[in-house]
Amino acid sequence: MEDDDIKIEEQKIETEKKRLLRIYSKIDVKKKNTVVGLIERAAFIRVKLKMLEDDINIYGFTEWFSQGEQEPYKRQRPEAQIYCSLITGYQKIIKQLSNLLPKEQVKTQSDGFDNFVSGRDG
Repeated sequence: MEDDDIKIEEQKIETEKKRLLRIYSKIDVKKKNTVVGLIERAAFIRVKLKMLEDDINIYGFTEWFSQGEQEPYKRQRPEAQIYCSLITGYQKIIKQLSNLLPKEQVKTQSDGFDNFVSGRDG
């Protein structure tokens, strides 16, 4: 990878990190160290996933492979294997982050049923 490519990738990771920090800004300050680490990993993984997706779109998930005198056979490309591992990790991190968000109190409008039931005699 060339220096320019590395800088572009680092910029993409930083942009994604800022996006995630905005999304998860309501997480309790006490959990900030955990959140920052998870967000950094998620940003890195998301950028790498996009790169792998581009590769998979061009070259596919499988490739012909032969070893020695064996008949060639189709196998999953290493990039596809890495993609599958990373997407699983990304999903777990996003779930963890989402679980750290405060539970919003949903205000429900009373339909009067509870008052009706509690007001009944007997």
